Formats: sequence, C-alpha cells, structure tokens
Amino acid sequence: MNFLKSLLMLFLLLSTITSFSQKKIKTIKIIVLNERNIPFENATVQLLSAKKLSFIKAGKTDKKGVVIFGEPTFGDYVFNAKAVGYESRKTALVKSPFAFNSLTVKILPTSMVLREVIVEGNKPLVQQVKGKIVVNVDAGLTNTGTTVLELLEKSPGVMVNREGEISLQGKSTVLVMIDEKPTYLSGVDLTNLLSSMSSAQVSQIELITNPSAKYDASGNGGIINIKTKKNTQEGFNGTITVIGGWSRDYKNNNSLLINYKKGKINAFASASYNANNNFVDINAHRSYLGANNSITGLLDQTTAISNLTHYQFLKTGLDFNASKNTTIGLALSGTLIKRDGESDALATWKKASGSIDSAVSTNSTSLYKFKNGAINLNLKQSIGEQQDISVDLDVLNYTMNNNQEFTNRLLTFNGYTQGIDIDIPSTIKIYSAKIDHTIHFGKNAQLESGLKTSSIRTDNIAGYTNFNDIMRTIDLNRSNHFKYKENINAFYSTYQQKIGRISAQLGLRYEHTNYDANQLGNSAKPESSFSRTYDNLFPSGYLSYDIDSLNSFTLTASRRIDRPAYQKLNPFTFIINKYTIQRGNPYIVPQYSWNLELSHRFKQIITTSLSYSVVNNYFSQLFLSEGTDVLIYTDGNVGEMKNLGLSVSLQIYPTKWWALNGQGNFNYKKLEGYQNINYQSSINQFQFSLSNQFNISKTLNAELSGFYITKARNDLQELLYPNDQISAGLSKSILKGKGSLKFNARDIFFTQRMEGLTEFPQAQEYFKITRDSRLFVLSFTYRFGKPLKVTKRSNGGATDEMRRAGS
Repeated sequence: MNFLKSLLMLFLLLSTITSFSQKKIKTIKIIVLNERNIPFENATVQLLSAKKLSFIKAGKTDKKGVVIFGEPTFGDYVFNAKAVGYESRKTALVKSPFAFNSLTVKILPTSMVLREVIVEGNKPLVQQVKGKIVVNVDAGLTNTGTTVLELLEKSPGVMVNREGEISLQGKSTVLVMIDEKPTYLSGVDLTNLLSSMSSAQVSQIELITNPSAKYDASGNGGIINIKTKKNTQEGFNGTITVIGGWSRDYKNNNSLLINYKKGKINAFASASYNANNNFVDINAHRSYLGANNSITGLLDQTTAISNLTHYQFLKTGLDFNASKNTTIGLALSGTLIKRDGESDALATWKKASGSIDSAVSTNSTSLYKFKNGAINLNLKQSIGEQQDISVDLDVLNYTMNNNQEFTNRLLTFNGYTQGIDIDIPSTIKIYSAKIDHTIHFGKNAQLESGLKTSSIRTDNIAGYTNFNDIMRTIDLNRSNHFKYKENINAFYSTYQQKIGRISAQLGLRYEHTNYDANQLGNSAKPESSFSRTYDNLFPSGYLSYDIDSLNSFTLTASRRIDRPAYQKLNPFTFIINKYTIQRGNPYIVPQYSWNLELSHRFKQIITTSLSYSVVNNYFSQLFLSEGTDVLIYTDGNVGEMKNLGLSVSLQIYPTKWWALNGQGNFNYKKLEGYQNINYQSSINQFQFSLSNQFNISKTLNAELSGFYITKARNDLQELLYPNDQISAGLSKSILKGKGSLKFNARDIFFTQRMEGLTEFPQAQEYFKITRDSRLFVLSFTYRFGKPLKVTKRSNGGATDEMRRAGS
C-alpha cells in the first residue's frame, strides 16, 4: 500500500513538471447542427452582450458547421444561431473567460419543436477570473458524494481546522456566503450546516481574496461564495441525483432540481434529502508541566464519536419579467437538520513515571436540531440604457437546539457516578435590506453605489443539570440566558474604468456597528450587560495592466474587519469533557487587516500571486488552566499576525484527452501575542493540490487527484502536522447522454487525519483526529425535460452580512 501510494504521489508531481509548457487557446468553438444532427453550413452565429442583447460580432459556419470566436472581455454573453427557414436559437448565458471549449447548438425548422441547447466540452475544474478563483464542482469526479465542508477542504488555498473553522490562503475568519446571501452562522452551527449539505447541490465555489467595496467588509481571509444549482432553460426541465456511499457505514444523498420557463415566467425548485452515518475517533495525550518544564502528571484520553445526520432542504421561487426592463423575484427556502450522536471516552490519569493513578469513563448522548427558514424578495430595474437599480429584502430565522448528557464514572472499587444534562436552545432573527445603483458611462466605465442595513437578534439559553445515582439539581452557576442585538448600516461606492490596456477600480465602504448584549442573572449570579458602538472606513481597489493578449498584471488592496461571533461574546461554559471546557469571552473586540496582492496571469494557463497582510487585534483560540486538572478553551485578541503568501495555479492540456490542474500555496505566518506570558510563533506552510482528468472515450471519463499540506498554524498556541489525500473516480454517460453513472474512491489510503500539538500554560497536548474521510461512492444522475413549442424567445441580495451567529 505504501509503495502504491508513493507511486501515485510521484505521478501527480511528475505530471506537473512534464506538462508545464503546454498552452490553452482562449477561443470557443460554436457547432451548429440541423434537425438531423448534421453540421449546418453557412448558418449565422452572433455574439451578443447578455445584458442588453446588443450585437458585438458575427460569423458564418463552415462545412463542418463550425465557427470560432475569440474570447471577449470579462462579462456575460449569449450566442445566437440562425438560418433562413429555421428558428433562431440563443444559448444559455456564457461567462468570459469561457468555462468550456465548445458549444453545440441545434436549430430546427420553424414547424418543429424547439429543444434544449447541448453543451459539449470539458469544463475546467478551476478558473482564474479577475479578482477570484472559481471552482466548477461537477468538473471534479471525486467531488461526488462529498459534503460542502469536504468540498472546501480540497479547494485551492482553503484549510479547515479541527473545529471546522475555515481559512483561505493562510488567513482565517473567512466570510462564507451561499448564493451571495449570508448564512449568519459561525462555529459549530456553520460547521453543522456545511457538513450536512451535499456537494450535489452546488454548481460553483467562488474564492474572493480581496472583495470590492460592494461586499461587506467582514472576512480578513476574504469571501467564499457557495453557488447552488439553478436551471433557467426554456420549457420544463429537471435533474435527479441519487448517491450511495460507504465508509464504516452507509451514506445516502438525494437531490432534485426542476424549473419551468415560458414567456415572462421562470419558476424553479430544488430539494435535497441526505441520511449519513459519521464517526470521529480522537486520541489525546496531555502532559502537565512543572518547574523547568518537568512532567508532573499525564492524562491520556480516547474518544469514539458516532452520529446519524438527517438533512432536508427545499428551495422554491419565481422570477417574473414584468417588462423588458423590470424583473421581480421571490425565493423561499427551508432547512432541517437532525443529528443523533453518542460517544464513549476514557480518561486515564498517570503519574510522572507513567504508572496509572486513576481512570474516568465518560458516556454521552447528544441530539442536535437545526431549523432555518428564509424569504427573499428582489427587484431589478433598468432605467434607460445607462442605469440599473436592484433591491433585495431578506428575512431569516434560525432555531437550534443542542441537548447533551454526560455520565462520568470513576473506575475504582469505591468509584462515583456523576452526570451533567445540558440543554442549549437558541434563536436568531435577521432582517436585511439592500439597494444598489449602477450608472454606465459608455462601454468602459461605470459607477456603482449602494446602501445596506441589517438587524440581528439572538436569544440563547444554556441550562445545566447535575445528577448522580440519587438526585438531580440545577446548576445555576453554569446555567445562562444570553440576549444579543446588533445593527449594521453601510454605504459604499465604487468606480471602475478601462482605458486601453489599463483597467482600474477604486471603492470605499463605510460601516457603522452597534450592539447590546445582556446576560440575565439568577439567584446564584447577578445580571450583567455590555455594549459597543464603532464605525470605520474600508477602502479597496485594483489596478490591472494587459501587457499583450497573453499576459496581464493585477494589483489589489483592501482593508477589512472581523467582528467576533455572537456566541463567542457569550461568557457561558460548554463542556467538552470532564477535564476540558469551552468558554465565551465578552471582551473580544474586532480585528482589522490590510491586504495587498500582486498577480500575473498568462492566459488561463498559469496564474502567480504574491500577497501580504497584517492583522491587528488578531483573533486566536486561547488555552487556559483552571485548577490543577481542567483546561479551558476560549477566544480572544492576542496581538498581531503577519502573513506573506505565494500561490501558483496551473491549468494545461498535455494531450487532447488529458487535462491537468495544479495549485500550490506557500505562506509564511508570524504571530505575536500575550496570554499571561508573551507568545511568539511562526510557520512556513505549503499546500499542494493536483487534479488529472482523462477523456478515455466520448462517454467515459476518469480522474486522479490529491493534495498535501505541510505543518500549519491557524492559532497562536496550536500546531497542525502534515496530512494528505489521494482520490480517484470514473464517470460513464448513459441513456443517450441524459444520464450518468459515477464511481469514486476518496482518501484511498486513509491518510487525511488531523494531528497536532497544543500548548497550554503549564501543559501541552498531542491530539490525533480520525474521521470517515475514506469513502466509496456510486451515483446516478438523470436529466429530463418536456419539449416546449416556442414561437418566440422572450428576453429575458442582502449579500454581504455573515456567519457570525452560532457557537
């Protein structure tokens, strides 16, 4: 097994080196067919701007029905194919830079039924678009059967730590959005959502390291936007996907996507149901230190966790084109998650010599329930030829309840039995309104401005009950009722222009924040409250220069903020086990960062970026000691972090049947902080990923991919050890292209395990976490549609607040 693993890793590395010099042509081939699937000669194909359907250029097809267009400037386009006696046919929206190599358009005689556009050509796994990296989820065979959190783990420059917190290019506190809409979650609740959501729901993941002023200023690491699938083809269309997987136990993911579009109406709906068994095994070895770092005691802990998660999701909506200048949209969505879990743990105390002193067994059960409902109303209005205005109104409601019961038994002749029952219900209510206005000054300049206001209300209760073999008593010292109110008002304006080979954008965002928090008291402890008001300016912008048609340089800069998550301000205690607890910190203040990045792009072949960021009042997880045996996890501001990064993205086609995509990210991080004593830590960390995709035949494709992460550090006191993964997959097109079968094996060698070393005051702990990362998956996808006779084609968010509610 080790020899085979080494051979595969060597292949992944060599394929990068041997194929570096290959190039990809930035063109798209339009193939026009008639009703008998025969190439249509002398058909006219027009390239149109998607926004106004304005004409750009046209071409005639050759004897093979082919016409080739060069890649236009960044934007949205459609192609229109037409011929005398035939219905003209517009393609779906196509973004430049192009996501595929060719489009096949079938045009039919006016007397026949109009059918859907057929898109051919392989979509690249990763695209470099000015200002962001786009991951096309369906382009990776080994993405099938994964959760969204696992999908993020293998995305370029993304890392997920043991708490499920996400970092991007070495920078933590990332703003995560779904369809450019906020989740308003963080910590455990965001992790539970992303680890339950299937990748089958997702079309793309956008990684934006330096967002413009249009976006919320939150997110030192930038923005991760998860775009779910949505179909907008004419007529009635749909896709159904059934996925079965196996690790230690069975997993099942099912999804349905349907839409109906005719005339001025486009109605859509998507649903997903997942039932997954998961496990996590944790091994921890803690050493307590005395004078001169001598060992005074040892604690070995082993924990086996298993859970069953049921995930249900439904989204439906309607877009109505009231006129060619006015579109009104309504979207409703809801999510239900239920997770039943249980764990068995054994903590063994040892003397400094290693002899056993005592042992405690802990059994626990948990029931986590998550419910979310969201309503979005949006309006888009064109004012003349030069102005556009859009309005987004959002209402969201979250209800979460986490119930846990711990039973501790001292394993001696006269041992005790003690237990704790914890009930943590919480609610979050969000109201948000946003308006954006755009003025176009000719074809190459525009001014965009907007206003946004959001209101967040949270109510969190933590009830603790102690019990033993005789009685149950409420623990008023630990029980907690926490209420939080926050309002954020923002204004932004950005101006961008292109002059010859130079493109530039300059933006400024203003945000005003105020919050009030109240921890209600009881008979054992008094009530307390705290509040804060602050406002800031956040400049951002870029300058891009096209040296020639092949090379371009771009310089981006931005100032950003990270507000502490609501629940991390709540000073309540959460029990991890008998010897480890987690506690909130009401004294956390926002952290601020400056981010600078210089990138060079050679076509879509290779992109190189050099970045530097400085973060003040840096958020870090803190590890404190309480008494002689209990350690506390909390969060706080510790000082400053500096991050120097270098990333390289490679996308080449060594042969017609082989596509290779490689990503490398290097970060030098230096952290300085104070927590009882001065801490300094630094790390050189490197992340490498490679995906090889093979076109074996017209109906059979394969993939071999993998990634490797060296030692890394996200927190001041925690060092993560290297880990890696190798995956492979096959895809077979069936049912005349309407269906597909996929099989993949993820983490074949079961090496994606998280290990690390945590430093506490007077203690240190080695940990190793193993979860069900090795998975074998079989999936079936079927695309269906009802023909629709069409005589004439019709022409056709509170986006930025984020993630900070949760644990």
